[in-house]
Amino acid sequence: MQSRYILKFLRRTFRSRLSPNLNNHRCDVFISHRRIDTNGTVSTLLYDQLHRLGCCPFLDNKTMKPGDKLFHKINNAIVECKLGVAVFSPHYCESFFCLHELALMLERQKKLIPIFCDIKPSQLRVNTDKLLVEPEELRRFKWALEEAKYTVGLTFNSSTGNFSDVVHRASEIIISTLMELED
Repeated sequence: MQSRYILKFLRRTFRSRLSPNLNNHRCDVFISHRRIDTNGTVSTLLYDQLHRLGCCPFLDNKTMKPGDKLFHKINNAIVECKLGVAVFSPHYCESFFCLHELALMLERQKKLIPIFCDIKPSQLRVNTDKLLVEPEELRRFKWALEEAKYTVGLTFNSSTGNFSDVVHRASEIIISTLMELED
């Protein structure tokens, strides 16, 4: 079943990428992650797998280059993406950037695929001890986390799980979701 989705997706992707109107390389998938927890593991492996499958994923440390304006590049990628992946991890909720990305994806009504890596959905909450934000931003972040808590996602325990398995499952879900969004 997965190979049928992948072949269908690849045909569409290559046809659309060859079109002269689409030379701006908009991203298909925005991957939000906390670098100290998931860089070099789930996030990077998922980015590489999606890239191999013909997707155009956005991952900050793989997509951005020196001189890029941080908020501008991230915000534009989220606005242009077809769907978002949030790789929740123990330190995710301590990052202003992670919470901003999550909130913006949900405000823009992007389909969200959560991956709960070494954390349970019930553990998602803004860490106000480590994150000083204005009350409006705090409400925005809390709302986004509540929405994410009640979105079906993948769970992964890095001490007992296999990174290859979670990346494979996530990429299958992402490809099939992209196909649904294109239909």
